[in-house]
Amino acid sequence: MKIYRVKVNGKLYEVQIESITEAPVPVLKQPIDKPLAGGENIIKAPMQGTIIDIKVQPGQQVRRGDILIVLEAMKLENNIVASAPGVIKDIFVLKGEAVINQQPLLTLDSL
Repeated sequence: MKIYRVKVNGKLYEVQIESITEAPVPVLKQPIDKPLAGGENIIKAPMQGTIIDIKVQPGQQVRRGDILIVLEAMKLENNIVASAPGVIKDIFVLKGEAVINQQPLLTLDSL
């Protein structure tokens, strides 16, 4: 499996390429925060689902534990929360959009 970072229209995405012979990637139970340069974190979908609410907007300051996005998966609402205080930089999804496991949702600049 290979992971590539791709920038499209100024938005950063991670693309995962795997061969048919490789085992599938397990579904994660918690959101993934991957630090980028300059204290920026990319928050990803922990599983496939539908965005049912976006609780923040770019420029908004958040605290650890604040709900950022509500993701519906398997008929359950899952709150995607901030793992650290910061400021919302970019939001990559829209309300009602279907997302896949590990799809970037937003970036959070650490305080």
